[in-house]
Amino acid sequence: MQHGHPASHDGHAKSAATPPAHSLHAHHAHHAHHAHHAHHPGAPVSLPRLVTSATMHCLTGCAIGEFAGLAIGVTLGLNPWATMALATVLGFASGYALGLRPLVQQGMGWRQAFRTIWLGETISIAVMEFAMNFTDYHVGGVQAASILAPRFWLGYALALPAGFLVAWPVNWWLLRSSVKQPCH
Repeated sequence: MQHGHPASHDGHAKSAATPPAHSLHAHHAHHAHHAHHAHHPGAPVSLPRLVTSATMHCLTGCAIGEFAGLAIGVTLGLNPWATMALATVLGFASGYALGLRPLVQQGMGWRQAFRTIWLGETISIAVMEFAMNFTDYHVGGVQAASILAPRFWLGYALALPAGFLVAWPVNWWLLRSSVKQPCH
């Protein structure tokens, strides 16, 4: 350890540019470092990169359920509102499942894992699902005659980036406020 760079509790030296331990920035930089330390040894993760990763993780979960709901609704000829409701329910289910899986794999019980993620994931998924369904509805994908129709695929293709763009600043706030945990 170098003089003037006290070690943190995990043995890593803090740089002279590290803000005081009581600052919010230091708190999140510390969590960001731990969240991805195993994946990128020695490389701290910036908050924007952490937010992007968390938003992509959320988008993956939402996209799975969203697609299943849209495909089922359009195939069964459900009205657009019923189709979007189904897509939203399945988006929440797959989003929660993707958030819970790593925590359960680390040895946490399902109930404890859900208590850990529910608020941050619920806010993030809700915002993302709203943006995705809003976009898909206005493009017309949810009203397509079949999943083979180009309009169905165009709606889904535009809904994904819309969900990401709307949820990214929300995830920024959730992570900075410690409402959403970066460790999963």
